[in-house]
Amino acid sequence: MNVRFEQDDTLQDEIDVVVKASRQSDETRTLIEYIKRAGQKSSKIVPVKTADRIIIIKVEDIILADVQKDTLTIETVTDQYVLQERLYKFMQKLPNEIFVQVSKHAVINIDYLIALEDSFAGAMTARLEKNLRTSVSRKFLVDLERHLGL
Repeated sequence: MNVRFEQDDTLQDEIDVVVKASRQSDETRTLIEYIKRAGQKSSKIVPVKTADRIIIIKVEDIILADVQKDTLTIETVTDQYVLQERLYKFMQKLPNEIFVQVSKHAVINIDYLIALEDSFAGAMTARLEKNLRTSVSRKFLVDLERHLGL
């Protein structure tokens, strides 16, 4: 990957970032999302709305967020919260340095990842603290490995 700076006086106070590659890939999409989030302030808390209240969760306490049908379950160090929210909306609230999407239905905090184990058909299983497990699909495995420095 090549990274360089080019001065452009016509931009004044704006920053224009262009990602060039032979084709769009998971890597380019991940990079673009990372750049978009780089300018945003990372919060240490995430508000979640349940049926009867709004709960404030510390980001560092979230282990896993998993959606089944229309229900999002958030597993934290101490509790489990069940709410009606889309996974992609919830992921927008999380810092992507430590949270990685591992399947269409789950995102994990890599600080709580204990091991990756072989599963069936080339997929893997992420074993997390609190004896939690979730499947890691092949599509998302590359991004997870990149976050782990593999």
